[in-house]
Amino acid sequence: MTLADRIDALLPQTQCEQCGYHGCRPYAEAIANGEAPINQCPPGGAAGIAKLAALLQRPILPLNPEHGVEKPRMLARIVEADCIGCTRCIQACPVDAIVGASKLMHTVLADDCTGCELCVPACPVDCIVLEPMPAVQIDAAHADAARTHFQRREARLWRWQAEREAELAARKAAVDGAARHNPVLEALARAKARQEEPKP
Repeated sequence: MTLADRIDALLPQTQCEQCGYHGCRPYAEAIANGEAPINQCPPGGAAGIAKLAALLQRPILPLNPEHGVEKPRMLARIVEADCIGCTRCIQACPVDAIVGASKLMHTVLADDCTGCELCVPACPVDCIVLEPMPAVQIDAAHADAARTHFQRREARLWRWQAEREAELAARKAAVDGAARHNPVLEALARAKARQEEPKP
């Protein structure tokens, strides 16, 4: 295991971005590279900082309040009667813990929810409430599952983006190719060239 792997294994895998990085793995890499301190993870709290300090043989630091405060982990729950099916919470969830379809009611898969709370501000009708997360859900097995879900989602989004960019490039090439061989445009270009020829 690399140092980043060992650091990542100690992080809670909420993927909440409170640390200032896009998920736990980028934060772990920043710590390993000496680019970030160990006290930027509110979900990990004081216990997480102590584990990181022990691993890295660094002094224990207090949680940096600029990144949030330590508090009990919470689960998101959608008030189904109020859900309008806009899908914004689905797009915001970093671990695919919300299921539903456009204009249909959504629901949170409670066992997959990391408590990142990113879905709450995304909801335009405030139909997401937070409830205490069961203590049994705050363990290494759930963290490992969250890491896997996050990686799978990131890979899917990257693949979709690459496919979209390839599609747009192919369309642009087709339009450019058609423009180069457009008889109307070619006739207009010839007429313009004749007009610009010097008169005798």
